[in-house]
Order: sequence, then structure tokens, then C-alpha cells
Amino acid sequence: MGIGVKIAGVGYYVPEKILDNAYFENIVDTNNDWIMQMTGIQERRMAAPEQATSDLGILASKLAMEDAGISAKDIEYVVHHSVTPDMIFPGTSCLVQHALGIKDAGTLDVQAGCTGLIYALSVGYAYIKAGLYKTILVIAGDCLTRITDYEDRNTCVLFGDGACAFVLTATTEADSFKSFYVDGDGSFAELLSQPCSGSRIPATHEALDKRLQYLKMDGPNTFKLAVTAMTNSANKVLKEANMDSSQIDWLIPHQANMRIMESVAKKLKISEEKVVKTIHKYGNTSATTLGIAFAELVKEGKIKRGDNIVFVSFGAGATWGATLFQY
Repeated sequence: MGIGVKIAGVGYYVPEKILDNAYFENIVDTNNDWIMQMTGIQERRMAAPEQATSDLGILASKLAMEDAGISAKDIEYVVHHSVTPDMIFPGTSCLVQHALGIKDAGTLDVQAGCTGLIYALSVGYAYIKAGLYKTILVIAGDCLTRITDYEDRNTCVLFGDGACAFVLTATTEADSFKSFYVDGDGSFAELLSQPCSGSRIPATHEALDKRLQYLKMDGPNTFKLAVTAMTNSANKVLKEANMDSSQIDWLIPHQANMRIMESVAKKLKISEEKVVKTIHKYGNTSATTLGIAFAELVKEGKIKRGDNIVFVSFGAGATWGATLFQY
């Protein structure tokens, strides 16, 4: 049978501070009805001033390790995804590794926009399947509120902060993951970006005066491409696994916009009760939306061992992808 890969534990963390829609009514020209109609978001979470992305990931990781029944000494590799790392370098994976007391373990930072959790899981999966490691900690975390422009009414209502973590382990039993698909196209790079702070546009006074340190998004074109790319991605993993949508117990789409999620589910012919939705209370937390939604339902006992689940997402890059797994 060879080496299989199992999701041994999951965890998530969202900050305590809540920004409801009334908050935005006081700072930009918007209102609760418009936000709900256009996005489906009621609330989102904001990290405390002293919290960075690594802090959120550390808390999620501790819960995932507890869920898996393992300790720091068991972790052999740490994969971390974020579009808002603590700093450009050193990598956030190193910071989390040290804080958790993990020794003699490799670290890797991945960056693939909102598709990043699927990319990170595929990396961890491949390492274990190749026989290089037996236990890998996969984390996705973001503080998107730190790069949100609170003068831009079209984007400021969308984003929140959070983190999720998965413990992947080798198993002699059947492989939990049935298929992966990831893709990208840099010709769509300008749809969603943070222009300033890299080598192209350094963080100069001129750049900051132009507010280029904040996230920029072409909403309408992102919407159209996301629906097509996510639908195609889900169909690809279903086909690879020789399954159809009727065999899926839970569809967990990236929580970017309620209308995107509903459009994807309709195209896949998956009934509404099988579509996991957390966007109303957490907003768009980038790649972490998938893991937060999954871990929350596991904690609540709604997702059970043996359920067939599809993660599907679209993000900056542009990137997109999906994975089909049996929990």
C-alpha cells in the first residue's frame, strides 16, 4: 500500500476583538445592508496590537498538536503560509518553530495568496509520501487588518485575522488525501496585490504617501475569475479521485464572498446544506478561511471521521486549487 498521509490533528485561533458592520458605517460611506448584500459579512476579527501573525499561528498549532496527541519533540518539519508574515525575513516558520520548542526540524515558508493552505498541505503531503518525514506541522496565518486600507470602502469591510494548523502524519492505513490540484497564472497579478514593501517598490515616504503599503484589489474581475477557477479546480480533484459531487459530504470554499461561494456550489451541483460558511462572522482571512471553517466544525462535532471534504480556493498570484480528502 505504501505510505499514507493522515490528518492527525487540527486547530484554529481567531482574535477576541470583533469589528462589526456598524464600525465601518462610522469610518467610510457604507452601511450594514450594503455590506451584507455584497459580501455576506457581519463581523470580522482584529488581532491585538501586540499580536503578530506568528502569535496567531502558535496558538492554533498548540491546539492542533493537542488534538493529535503529540508534543514538540514529535514534529519533524514546519510549513507556514502567510501573506502577512511577521517580517520579510527570517521566515515565520522559524519563529513559530522556536516559540513551540520544536528542535531539529526543517522550516519552510510558503506564499500563494488565499490558495496558500492548499499549497502548504500539498507540500507537507508530498514530503511524507516521499518518506522524508513522518510528522509535519502545517500552518496558515494572517493579520490582514494590518494591510487593509480603512479609507477604501470597497475593500476595508472584507478582511479579518486568524490562523489554523494541521498535524499531518504518516500512516500504514488508507491515504486521507485522495487528490490535489494547484495552478496559477501571473498574468492576473494586478488583480490583487500589496504593491509596496518588496524590492519593486520599497517602503519609501513617497510610496507610503500613496498608500501603496495597503492591499489593492480589482473586485469585479477577481470575482469572475474566482468562480471559474474554483469550479474547475473542484471538478479536477473530483475527477482525479473518480468521484462526483454527490459523494461529497462537505464543500469548504474560500470564504471571500458569499456570492462567489454560492455560485461555485451551484455550478458543482452541491446542495446548500453541504456548503460550509463562516464568512458572516470572520470575513476573509486569506488562506486560513478553509482551515478555520474545517477546524471549527470538527470541534463542534459536525465533521466526523470518514467524511469526504473538498477544500477549494482562489487567491493573489493569481493562484487557485483544491484538495479532496477523507477526514
